[in-house]
Amino acid sequence: MPTQVRTLSPAFEKMKTGTTNIHVKNLIQDIKENASKEESGFWKRIRKELERSRRNRREVNIERLEKHTKDKEVVVVPGKVLGDGELNHEITVAALQFSEKAKEKIKKTMTIKELLKENPKGKGVRIIG
Repeated sequence: MPTQVRTLSPAFEKMKTGTTNIHVKNLIQDIKENASKEESGFWKRIRKELERSRRNRREVNIERLEKHTKDKEVVVVPGKVLGDGELNHEITVAALQFSEKAKEKIKKTMTIKELLKENPKGKGVRIIG
Protein backbone atom coordinates (compact mmCIF):
# COMPACT_ATOMS: atom_id res chain seq x y z
CA MET A 1 0.00 0.00 0.00
CA PRO A 2 1.61 3.30 -1.07
CA THR A 3 1.99 6.11 1.48
CA GLN A 4 -0.01 9.24 0.94
CA VAL A 5 1.78 12.55 0.78
CA ARG A 6 -0.12 15.15 2.72
CA THR A 7 -0.14 18.63 1.21
CA LEU A 8 -1.06 21.87 2.91
CA SER A 9 -3.72 24.17 1.57
CA PRO A 10 -2.42 27.30 -0.22
CA ALA A 11 -3.98 29.53 2.45
CA PHE A 12 -2.11 27.70 5.20
CA GLU A 13 1.21 27.92 3.36
CA LYS A 14 0.88 31.72 3.08
CA MET A 15 0.38 32.18 6.84
CA LYS A 16 3.26 33.94 8.55
CA THR A 17 4.48 33.31 12.04
CA GLY A 18 6.45 35.64 14.25
CA THR A 19 6.98 39.29 13.53
CA THR A 20 6.65 40.85 10.10
CA ASN A 21 7.69 44.36 11.19
CA ILE A 22 11.00 45.21 9.49
CA HIS A 23 12.17 47.38 12.42
CA VAL A 24 11.61 44.56 14.89
CA LYS A 25 13.34 42.11 12.54
CA ASN A 26 16.38 44.42 12.38
CA LEU A 27 16.38 44.73 16.17
CA ILE A 28 16.23 40.95 16.52
CA GLN A 29 19.18 40.63 14.13
CA ASP A 30 21.21 43.20 16.11
CA ILE A 31 20.44 41.38 19.36
CA LYS A 32 21.35 38.04 17.79
CA GLU A 33 24.76 39.36 16.67
CA ASN A 34 25.41 40.97 20.05
CA ALA A 35 24.32 37.92 22.05
CA SER A 36 26.68 35.63 20.16
CA LYS A 37 29.56 38.12 20.40
CA GLU A 38 29.07 38.81 24.12
CA GLU A 39 27.81 35.29 24.94
CA SER A 40 24.88 36.86 26.76
CA GLY A 41 21.99 34.66 27.83
CA PHE A 42 20.06 37.78 28.80
CA TRP A 43 19.94 39.09 25.21
CA LYS A 44 19.15 35.63 23.86
CA ARG A 45 16.08 35.61 26.10
CA ILE A 46 15.02 39.07 24.91
CA ARG A 47 15.45 37.96 21.28
CA LYS A 48 13.18 34.96 21.86
CA GLU A 49 10.52 37.19 23.40
CA LEU A 50 10.66 39.64 20.48
CA GLU A 51 10.35 36.85 17.93
CA ARG A 52 6.81 36.19 19.13
CA SER A 53 3.91 37.47 17.09
CA ARG A 54 2.49 40.82 18.16
CA ARG A 55 -0.61 39.29 19.69
CA ASN A 56 1.56 37.09 21.94
CA ARG A 57 3.97 39.81 23.09
CA ARG A 58 3.95 41.11 26.62
CA GLU A 59 1.94 44.13 27.71
CA VAL A 60 2.84 45.56 31.11
CA ASN A 61 1.06 48.27 33.06
CA ILE A 62 2.95 50.82 35.16
CA GLU A 63 1.17 49.31 38.18
CA ARG A 64 3.18 46.08 37.68
CA LEU A 65 6.43 48.02 37.26
CA GLU A 66 5.72 49.81 40.56
CA LYS A 67 5.06 46.52 42.33
CA HIS A 68 8.08 44.54 41.02
CA THR A 69 10.88 47.14 40.84
CA LYS A 70 13.05 49.10 43.22
CA ASP A 71 14.33 52.68 43.06
CA LYS A 72 17.00 53.39 40.38
CA GLU A 73 16.51 49.96 38.76
CA VAL A 74 16.84 49.29 35.01
CA VAL A 75 14.17 47.04 33.49
CA VAL A 76 13.30 45.85 30.01
CA VAL A 77 9.84 44.98 28.73
CA PRO A 78 9.97 42.94 25.50
CA GLY A 79 6.63 44.35 24.39
CA LYS A 80 4.51 47.37 25.22
CA VAL A 81 4.31 49.44 28.42
CA LEU A 82 0.79 50.72 29.18
CA GLY A 83 -0.09 53.71 31.38
CA ASP A 84 -2.43 52.19 34.00
CA GLY A 85 -1.27 52.86 37.57
CA GLU A 86 1.15 55.19 39.30
CA LEU A 87 4.94 55.03 39.63
CA ASN A 88 6.32 56.30 42.94
CA HIS A 89 10.02 55.67 42.41
CA GLU A 90 12.56 56.38 39.71
CA ILE A 91 13.33 53.59 37.24
CA THR A 92 14.71 53.31 33.72
CA VAL A 93 12.47 51.34 31.36
CA ALA A 94 13.46 50.00 27.95
CA ALA A 95 10.66 48.61 25.81
CA LEU A 96 9.60 47.96 22.26
CA GLN A 97 6.69 50.42 22.59
CA PHE A 98 5.22 52.84 25.13
CA SER A 99 1.71 54.22 25.29
CA GLU A 100 1.47 58.02 25.50
CA LYS A 101 0.29 57.84 29.14
CA ALA A 102 3.20 55.57 30.05
CA LYS A 103 5.72 57.98 28.49
CA GLU A 104 4.27 60.80 30.59
CA LYS A 105 4.48 58.83 33.84
CA ILE A 106 7.95 57.27 33.44
CA LYS A 107 10.78 59.80 33.68
CA LYS A 108 13.44 57.78 31.87
CA THR A 109 12.39 55.67 28.89
CA MET A 110 14.53 54.19 26.14
CA THR A 111 14.26 51.76 23.29
CA ILE A 112 15.62 48.23 23.51
CA LYS A 113 18.17 49.14 20.84
CA GLU A 114 19.48 52.02 23.00
CA LEU A 115 19.77 49.67 25.97
CA LEU A 116 21.64 47.16 23.82
CA LYS A 117 24.22 49.81 22.90
CA GLU A 118 24.47 51.10 26.48
CA ASN A 119 24.66 47.67 28.16
CA PRO A 120 25.84 45.00 25.66
CA LYS A 121 26.20 42.32 28.34
CA GLY A 122 22.80 42.99 29.94
CA LYS A 123 24.24 43.10 33.46
CA GLY A 124 21.98 44.52 36.17
CA VAL A 125 18.88 44.62 33.96
CA ARG A 126 15.64 42.81 34.83
CA ILE A 127 13.01 41.49 32.45
CA ILE A 128 9.49 42.41 33.52
CA GLY A 129 6.37 40.99 31.98
